[in-house]
Amino acid sequence: MTTLLETKATFRGADAVCFDVDSTVIKEEGIDELAKFCGVGDAVTEMTRKAMGGTMTFKTALTKRLAIIRPSREQVNKLITDHPPQLTEGILELVERLQQHNVQIFLISGGFRSIVEHVATQLNIPLSHIFANRLKFYFNGEYAGFDETQLTAESGGKGKVISLLKEKHGLKKVVMIGDGATDMEACPPANAFIGFGGNVMRPQVKENCTWYVSSFHELLQELEKI
Repeated sequence: MTTLLETKATFRGADAVCFDVDSTVIKEEGIDELAKFCGVGDAVTEMTRKAMGGTMTFKTALTKRLAIIRPSREQVNKLITDHPPQLTEGILELVERLQQHNVQIFLISGGFRSIVEHVATQLNIPLSHIFANRLKFYFNGEYAGFDETQLTAESGGKGKVISLLKEKHGLKKVVMIGDGATDMEACPPANAFIGFGGNVMRPQVKENCTWYVSSFHELLQELEKI
């Protein structure tokens, strides 16, 4: 088990930081917001809770939730326009500071690419640094499923993305930051994991990680030691 000091040192010396998006970079769970927007909020929130709690595989939970929502292309676009995702306090400053130190930033999400792209644009993160699930639509815009070949659609997918990034970019020190069980499971191959409880506190994550923060300002303070 890595110590708190080791985790902090890895963060300060990281050449890449990977962020989860829902309930980490943004305040809400994108799929829950989409469900509410489509009028099936309660049923999907319960399924999300089970998925984040680790009681069913991620792909199963995603398939079941999307089968309830069945969002059209128009609904997804309208959600982003009418209810754009809210950035978590401190994330913009943190990403800027990391980029000033030439740290590469990646967004790895079990959520949907169309929503994550909107977030990445706000944070000046290249769209090529996004790994997220792709919704599929028929030519008339109706829901047609999701791309099951994306690594992020699988349980353990975030770890697979990090392994891929290490290989592709020659990264030596990669830190994963997120609120959920799927984020914690990405370390290893991530060299360190930082649990984030600023939007929602998940006991399973808080109890099992070395460094747990409730604000991005704690990470900004750590960077001041560089």
